Amino acid sequence: MTSLTLVRRIAARPSIVFDALTTPDGIAIWWGPDAGPVLAVEADARIGGRFRVRFRRLDGSEHESSGEYLAVIRPERLSMSWRWEGSEDPGESLVEIALRATAEGTELTFSHSRLRDEETCRSHEQGWNGALDKLQRHFSRVAQGNSA
Repeated sequence: MTSLTLVRRIAARPSIVFDALTTPDGIAIWWGPDAGPVLAVEADARIGGRFRVRFRRLDGSEHESSGEYLAVIRPERLSMSWRWEGSEDPGESLVEIALRATAEGTELTFSHSRLRDEETCRSHEQGWNGALDKLQRHFSRVAQGNSA
């Protein structure tokens, strides 16, 4: 089993970032590795609640992930199981997100663990980097719009 950890500085308060991580409208802004659209989102962000997200990549391929919320501590921490639907990778893994207030907004630490092997880890790292870059860019644009 392997894992990855990514850190981003987000130009928004932790409570606002937390909402982007846990609400359908928020998730639709950033989910997916590229600029392809999010097609469907279900999110019941409470312990035992479920999420499901379907998105289309720019190459036209569609992907769906789902899982269960294991910890929901607003606005500090989120933990959830992770599974690809209809994929060759039948395993379940673990996503954990920690949010910490900073002078500029939020430090987001994203961890994905219990990944099957190094190839799976590399693929998820590429995908999550793309998604977190979109989240970071979204809030940078919002912050620039508010300061203009």
